[in-house]
Amino acid sequence: MPGTIVDMHVHTTRGAADSSLTPDQLIEEAHRIGLTGINISEHDRLWDPFLLKEFRVKSGLFVSQGMEVSTDLGHMIVVGLETYVPGIRKAAELRRVLDEVGGFMTVAHPFRHFFDPIHFRRDGRPPFEMTPEEAAEKMTVFGVVDELEVANGGCTPRENQFALQVAKALGKRGIGASDCHSTNGVGYFTTVFEEELRDRDHILEMLHARRFYAAQGLSTGNFRPCGEEPLPAK
Repeated sequence: MPGTIVDMHVHTTRGAADSSLTPDQLIEEAHRIGLTGINISEHDRLWDPFLLKEFRVKSGLFVSQGMEVSTDLGHMIVVGLETYVPGIRKAAELRRVLDEVGGFMTVAHPFRHFFDPIHFRRDGRPPFEMTPEEAAEKMTVFGVVDELEVANGGCTPRENQFALQVAKALGKRGIGASDCHSTNGVGYFTTVFEEELRDRDHILEMLHARRFYAAQGLSTGNFRPCGEEPLPAK
């Protein structure tokens, strides 16, 4: 049995205007499907420390205080910050701040909408045509982050599979996360840590040591590691 099964990207009504998931619903759904850890990752904000402590005690789960930071290179899931720091909308500054505290940064849904030609046409750009190897080498974001989401519940199979292949080219493990905004999405993808997590320092230790893997199927009773498959047809 794995040490701790964590949904690394979760939004609730406590910090996301576009989420209908209450903290109590999150607890109930986590226990129902067998999820044992949660990384709270509201948009550009952290939970109040008192409310976070109350939630930890009530939930009976491992609860990490994370955050989804909006940056010039995309959305970043970070662990290790105690407060929002001015200037971190620049990914380079966020990297500097996290390095000072031993934090960890994952780029969220790195290829969302990349295979929809309309997405690029709206910005006057040609369609995305890089191979996974080319994306790993040429996209600036991958030189800044520690990891990338290779399994995001809000992405298409093609987007996730491409991210998984980019992670392989980069020599990274890949993070699994639901990006849930309702009870329906909780634990759709997860990250499995080798040990039973104790606290913030422990999850950071495990993240930096790459002692985890992305997984799928917890909520459907077919729990297994995320595997590389042929890219779905366009």
